Amino acid sequence: MVPVSELRAAIPIGVVQGLNPFLTAVAAVAGNMIPVPFVVLFIRQIFDWARRRSPWLERRVTRFEEKLDRKAENVLKYERLGLLLFVAVPLPGTGAWTGAAIAAILDLRLRSAALSILGGLIIAACIMTSISFGIVQL
Repeated sequence: MVPVSELRAAIPIGVVQGLNPFLTAVAAVAGNMIPVPFVVLFIRQIFDWARRRSPWLERRVTRFEEKLDRKAENVLKYERLGLLLFVAVPLPGTGAWTGAAIAAILDLRLRSAALSILGGLIIAACIMTSISFGIVQL
């Protein structure tokens, strides 16, 4: 559930520790899905609250929103499929947290956003599990 690393770190760590790879991937996907509805539903209120708290937080929120807007351009072009593909790419900054924030900014419905994010997480989990075993080599 930790932003940035998400399942991209959880799966390799689980594999290195000798855990069942399938269960590790399932747990990583489930853990990544827990914050999704909260981010989609409440990120705008959190941003508004942060802006009112201090100029420092306002600058951080503005910078983060600008970054999200740049990433959202590609997602907007393909909508739900774009969101799925965005989350599926196993790179930092492309996971469930960012995908959920983009979905909120684009006013996607929670159900369709969550399904796209879940699909992307499943793809990312398959990729990371494969990489962890050395099947896919970068």
